[in-house]
Amino acid sequence: MENKEEQNLHATNHYLHYPDEKNVPAYLAYGFRPVFLLLSLYMVLSMLLWGLVWSGMINIPFMNDTLTWHVYEMLFGILTAGVMAFLSTGLPELFPGTVPFIGKRLKYVMILWILGRLSFWFIDITGVYIAAILNLLMLGWLIWFAKDVVLDKLQRHASLGYALVALFVIETWFFAAQAGFAQTPAMDILKIALGAHVVLILLAMRRVNMEAINELMEDKEIDDIYISRPPLTNLAVFTVILYTLIEFLYPENSALGWLGLATGAAILAITSDYNLEDKFIWNQPYVLYLSAIFVLMGSGYALMGWDILNDDIYGINHFRHFITAGGYGLTYLMVMIIIGWVHTGRHLTANIYTHLMVVLIIIATLMRGLIPFFEAYASELYLWSAIVWTIPFILYIKVFFRFLLAPRADGIKG
Repeated sequence: MENKEEQNLHATNHYLHYPDEKNVPAYLAYGFRPVFLLLSLYMVLSMLLWGLVWSGMINIPFMNDTLTWHVYEMLFGILTAGVMAFLSTGLPELFPGTVPFIGKRLKYVMILWILGRLSFWFIDITGVYIAAILNLLMLGWLIWFAKDVVLDKLQRHASLGYALVALFVIETWFFAAQAGFAQTPAMDILKIALGAHVVLILLAMRRVNMEAINELMEDKEIDDIYISRPPLTNLAVFTVILYTLIEFLYPENSALGWLGLATGAAILAITSDYNLEDKFIWNQPYVLYLSAIFVLMGSGYALMGWDILNDDIYGINHFRHFITAGGYGLTYLMVMIIIGWVHTGRHLTANIYTHLMVVLIIIATLMRGLIPFFEAYASELYLWSAIVWTIPFILYIKVFFRFLLAPRADGIKG
């Protein structure tokens, strides 16, 4: 029988200030629970709806700009849920004394997110202003919740807060353009948003890696320490920002191609953190899972750079899906899996289901991102890549819903 102290691992570190609210159902006992319950369902449902929209089976005009709004929702609609899960789970750990968000307060925030998604799908009825207010309110609340990160005197995690503020400004800019108050093309704004999202993901993954890999090594009794080195992440962040700015200001400049290659290399370099001084951990599934995020993102930027330098091919928007469907999608999935195990009082476990989830995201990304090389099968690849991409979230529902709907396995509140 497992030792109680071993089973708890680091879980007790951030449950010391749990609110004394009575009769809180398990699905509202911590911020990540309702987010993951709804987000996994929404991933499947929204991709199904997009398939029906793109196939012409249902007609949602999206203000006669379907592609732009599709990109918006895949970025900002999912972002707010993912960031909420990350912050509401991580801040009480990063800043002792932070009171976790639970119960009725948590329910009201989730209702706001749901209203934001409804305002998006019914935007042709309710209009852009309702969608703007609801969605900006949600991101604004997240920034308010994370204010201690920015105000921290030591500035240990302030970059996360600054990235969220930047995304709030970009989303406001996007809605201003859609409402006719800004002249910048909406798709150009979304390309800037993607760069800001990648920056946020790189910053967040430093924290996720530090917790997940060290939790794994403690559980496996591997006598070493994993450190995610700031210089590697900072270099990747710098190149992403530079690429994003040049793409916005000088999209036809060939220098952008070389920047794409440099950005890809900088992101791939982060995987060298997994080379520990004393122990070999590349045989651990979660190291492979997490490293795949950087491989997919780095490949996306490198392929876009190669596309710009190569006049014989034009597939840059397809290659961008290595960043979005691949790196972006796998990041959310890994955060959902890791938190789904550790913060429900269980050991970080790899099994056939987690293997399949990761592999299917990679396969779906290859099917979608490499369409320029298989144009004769483009229609089939569009459809099947979407179907394959949703299966990991269906598997997540199968494996993790029973954990998210039940009290922690170790008896700790949350």
